[in-house]
Amino acid sequence: MEGGPASRWEVLVGNTRTTDVLIAGAGPVGLSAAAELRRHGVRCRLVDRLPARLPFAKAVGIQPRTLELWDRMGLARTVLEAAIPISGQLVFVNGVERARFELTLPPEVPYGFAALPQYETERILEAYVADLGTEIERGTELLSFAQDPDGVTARLRTASGASEEVRAGYLIGCDGAHSVVRKALGLGFEGGAFPEEYMLADVEADWDLPHDYTVRSSHLTDDGSTDDLLVCIPLPGTGRYRMSTLVPPELSAAATDPVGAPGDGVTHGLESGRAPELSDIQAVVDRLAPRPATLSRMRWASVFRISHRIVDRYADGRVFVAGDAAHIHPPTGAQGMNTGIQDACNLAWKLALAVRGEGGPALLAGYDAERRPVGEEVVGRTVRHARQGVQADPDDPRTLMLREAQLLVGYRHSPLIGTPYGPSDAPQPGDRAPDCGGLTAAVAAYPLRLLDILRGRTGHVLIRYPGDEAADPDAGVAAATEAGLEVVTLLCREAAPTIPGYRDTGKEFARLYRPDGPTGFLVRPDGQLGARFPLSETAALVTSYFSALSAPA
Repeated sequence: MEGGPASRWEVLVGNTRTTDVLIAGAGPVGLSAAAELRRHGVRCRLVDRLPARLPFAKAVGIQPRTLELWDRMGLARTVLEAAIPISGQLVFVNGVERARFELTLPPEVPYGFAALPQYETERILEAYVADLGTEIERGTELLSFAQDPDGVTARLRTASGASEEVRAGYLIGCDGAHSVVRKALGLGFEGGAFPEEYMLADVEADWDLPHDYTVRSSHLTDDGSTDDLLVCIPLPGTGRYRMSTLVPPELSAAATDPVGAPGDGVTHGLESGRAPELSDIQAVVDRLAPRPATLSRMRWASVFRISHRIVDRYADGRVFVAGDAAHIHPPTGAQGMNTGIQDACNLAWKLALAVRGEGGPALLAGYDAERRPVGEEVVGRTVRHARQGVQADPDDPRTLMLREAQLLVGYRHSPLIGTPYGPSDAPQPGDRAPDCGGLTAAVAAYPLRLLDILRGRTGHVLIRYPGDEAADPDAGVAAATEAGLEVVTLLCREAAPTIPGYRDTGKEFARLYRPDGPTGFLVRPDGQLGARFPLSETAALVTSYFSALSAPA
């Protein structure tokens, strides 16, 4: 059922609206959760206390891994038409160029780094979710909730001021750094805060620096400490940047609570009451910009503070937290929003199976087991990089780049994935399923990428690689089909043309996945490998894998 209130609320029982999943917070993370749930056919309500999207370019970096996930959803083209590329970073110290980092990724990675203002990301996701039949209920605030073994009962205050009760199977708190859901659950949120205050502004600069590069310019004192800083992130538009700088002493004041979070003790985010003028940002540019530049057309500006915290657990029973509700940290490397979007995509497919009765408590417990270690790593890394620079991590440049692109996020130690099989340095269960090109089909006159083949699919996908002509081309198909899996067959280039399937004409799949004879690869809905196994063992693997997902905790 789509369109109108029924698609949002679905069922009215007495005076209580019921739905499968209630999502509190309609930023990029809440919208991503709603998008994935709706793609899986799950009913959900999406509420946000704000009356409209905020016009602030807060989170602006889009990582390659996020674009891969959006490609799976069919959203990548829309994003690419609105975003601009980020090709590298220029680093200046005391007026001298010290480094030029190129954001270069291996050729098989389908997307590069991009920049898009957060309100544009939200606009695109909001339209996508609306097309699937769910609209944001603006001006609606989650006041309280209680859970029991069968669901969650929540109390909302609607835009009209009326109180409403809603009954949901599950609740996801995507309600930011000052999360009502997190506080109501009593989750620990340990960490600290940076003492510095920062100014943030959306402006245009008339310098001649390449617009596809970020700029970091700092002033170091004789003892090597930084006493002045300017960071510029390109935005769509001629000469447009999001600039951040240290707050000068004359503008500094004791921290005030960010908008909408009175007295919660977490100093993170935009502050109310104080906003720098264009002249304040211009003064920093005059001191630190590598080229003379005049700023203009300031769209907004604010003072903001940075904390670094992470919850002690991402879930409690039928209630979950994601995004800033679970982890906050410095904006270094544009990791925060992208990590939150991956939280949402990881959780949504698990909830979809649970709603359908195909996933048990062990599956839902896997959300914390998989995502909290990722959050801990991101918080630690961004704090190190904010204080010491990227050089704080001594890895080789390729590894550093892949990690910043979030292409190394994996769950090898997850209780939900299969055992390793094949070469140890090949993609293993828990790893991202790499994209590859050079795939052809007998009927199509153009090459395909693996992402093209996976696009739009919502369930687990079994990729079969039978190998040479001597292998049974139908091995494992019956067992996979009976389990409800979508099956993709990738044949080696030498396979007989009468065997249906895609051909690894460019041998890219074989090079990247390194199949060990006839091999099966089970790709999860979030694009990670769930299992890798001999193709002859498909029936046993499918049974054991899905039995684990439906098991009690």
